[in-house]
Amino acid sequence: MGWVRWGMLGALACLAAFAQVSSIPFSENTTEEMVPHQVGMIQDKIDHGNGTADTSNWSGYAVLGSSFDWVGGSWTVPKANCTGVTENQFAAFWAGMDGYNSATVEQIGTDSDCFGKNPFYYAWYEFYPQGQVIITGVPIKPGDKISAGVHYHIGDGKFEVAIMDHTTGKSFSTRVAVPGALRSSAEWIAEAPCCTSTGGILPMTNFGTVTFGLDHTGVKDTNAALDTSTIGAIGAFPAVNTIRITKTSSPSSPQTSSCSKLSTDGTSFSCK
Repeated sequence: MGWVRWGMLGALACLAAFAQVSSIPFSENTTEEMVPHQVGMIQDKIDHGNGTADTSNWSGYAVLGSSFDWVGGSWTVPKANCTGVTENQFAAFWAGMDGYNSATVEQIGTDSDCFGKNPFYYAWYEFYPQGQVIITGVPIKPGDKISAGVHYHIGDGKFEVAIMDHTTGKSFSTRVAVPGALRSSAEWIAEAPCCTSTGGILPMTNFGTVTFGLDHTGVKDTNAALDTSTIGAIGAFPAVNTIRITKTSSPSSPQTSSCSKLSTDGTSFSCK
């Protein structure tokens, strides 16, 4: 089953245009360097064994399986409410593989951050535990409709990450080998990144509500994945392998985030 099987993201993977990347993001509101941070694997996980889990950094959905070949997601970029904020806050929204029960994460997404009182939006990718890479060629703003995904190429053993802003038509993709990746889970996540000076989770931006999936974005074949036994939307995976994740409070990141149940078609959900 080829990458092109999956509509817009399939076409995106074939694009020849690669955006310029940078390790230091800048916004329209400030030219000061943001505090370094890193998205990554789930932290402090408590899996309740009933299709739900609590953690200090993720909210969203994960599906478990074996040898995932593809995951795709879509969401609407939420607005960062930075009114009265005096500390830097972060909220990352992404689709990816691994990280729920493994030590790598192959992921791509957007951030809605607060640099003090200034909101800041950008696209990025990360092959955790490597650092986050900012995609400067895909400018992001609140309300943009985003699709993004990861495709594992069996032929060369590399992971391709791709993102498209359907509002602007800008896109990016790149392809990297990730030694040790298990391809054991797929995720659609809102995350409070790491790390404070003591290694804790960073404060999470007040992003209101973020909406994921076809019902909210109109982008077909998203919030879906493919592994050795299942192909389709989140709701197509066995209930025993589908986890709804809630971000709980921690000393360094007291903000919480919980997500709705899946829509009746199994494609969509929201987190707040």
